[in-house]
Amino acid sequence: MTQTPLQTDVAIIGAGPTGLFAAFQCAMLRLNCLLIDVLPEIGGQCVALYPEKPIYDIPACPAVEGAQLIANLEQQLAPFNVPRLLKHRLESLSGHRGDFTLGTDKGAHIKAKAVIIAAGAGAFGPNRPPLDGLEDFENSGAVQYYVRRKADFEGRSIVIAGGGDSALDWALALKDKAEKLYLVHRRDRFRGAPESLRQLDEAVENGQIEKIVPYQLHALHGQNGALEAVEVVDLEGNTRKLHANTLLPFFGLATDLGPIARWGMDTVRSTIPVTPSSCETSLPGVFAIGDVATYPGKLKLILQGFSEAAMAAHSIYPIVNPDQALHFEYSTSKGVPNT
Repeated sequence: MTQTPLQTDVAIIGAGPTGLFAAFQCAMLRLNCLLIDVLPEIGGQCVALYPEKPIYDIPACPAVEGAQLIANLEQQLAPFNVPRLLKHRLESLSGHRGDFTLGTDKGAHIKAKAVIIAAGAGAFGPNRPPLDGLEDFENSGAVQYYVRRKADFEGRSIVIAGGGDSALDWALALKDKAEKLYLVHRRDRFRGAPESLRQLDEAVENGQIEKIVPYQLHALHGQNGALEAVEVVDLEGNTRKLHANTLLPFFGLATDLGPIARWGMDTVRSTIPVTPSSCETSLPGVFAIGDVATYPGKLKLILQGFSEAAMAAHSIYPIVNPDQALHFEYSTSKGVPNT
C-alpha cells in the first residue's frame, strides 16, 4: 500500500539550531514547513555532542550551553506547532523548483515546493587517533570524543589532545572539575578565540592546566580498558608519560553528506556551494544553510547560520507564493502571528 505523501511548503532537512531557526523564519512568513532529522531528538550536534558546552557567540546571550540554546529555540518555535519527522534519513529527492518529492529510509514521502538543507556536518563521527589498543579504552569510556555531562569528569586526571576550539573550550570548562588536566598539542599555538586564549594563559599560570607542547599522542598504557597513562612524543622522538585515567582527543569530525551528495547539486569536500544573497544551491529551489553551506567569506558560526536561515526563508516566499508580493515588516511591529 502506497503511503500518502506529506504535503508542505518547505521541507527542512536537519533539526539542529539552524534548522530550528529556519522553521521559525518560515513560520513567521506563513510558510508551512516540516523538520526532518535522522536523530531521535531535535538539537543536532548541540544536543548529541556538547549539551553542556558553553557557546559564547549567540547575540544577547553572554554564554549559553548547547542544550539550553536548543530549548530556547524550541520555545521560540512552539507557537507554530511545526511538525517533524525524527529518526528519518532522507534518501531521495526528485522533481523541480516548486514541486519536489522527498523519500526517507522509513518509507515516508514528502511533497514540498522548496527544500532547505540544514544538515550541519552531515553524517559525522570523530577523527580517531591511530593508537594501538584504542578500541579497548573506547569501550571502557577511558577514551571519549564528546562531553555530554561535565559532572562525569569530576576528580579525573584528564589528557585533552588538540589545538582547536573544542580542545580549548573543554579544557577551560573541565579545569575546575579535573584533579589534573593536561592539554597536548603538536605546537605551542592554538586556534581559538582571543578571549579563550587569554583564559588558557591564565589557567596555565594558575596551575589549573598544564600545557604539553610541542607533543602529540604516541601510546596508551593500561590494562583491561583502564587507562593508566598517555604517552606523548615530540618532534625529536623524545617521549613522556602523562599519568591519566581519561583521554579526550578533539581532532575534528569526519563528515559525509551521505545521499545528499547524489542529488545533483555541486558539492565541495562535504559542503554545498550556495549563492550568498539567497543561500540557493546549484539545484533551483534547494537551499543550504549553516555549516553545510559554503561561499566566499563564510564563517562557520551558529549566528551566521541564523542569518542564512532568514535569507533562505525570504528567498523561498516567492516560490510558494508566486503571485503575492512580500511586504517585509520588522518582527517588533509584526509580532508572532496567531496560529
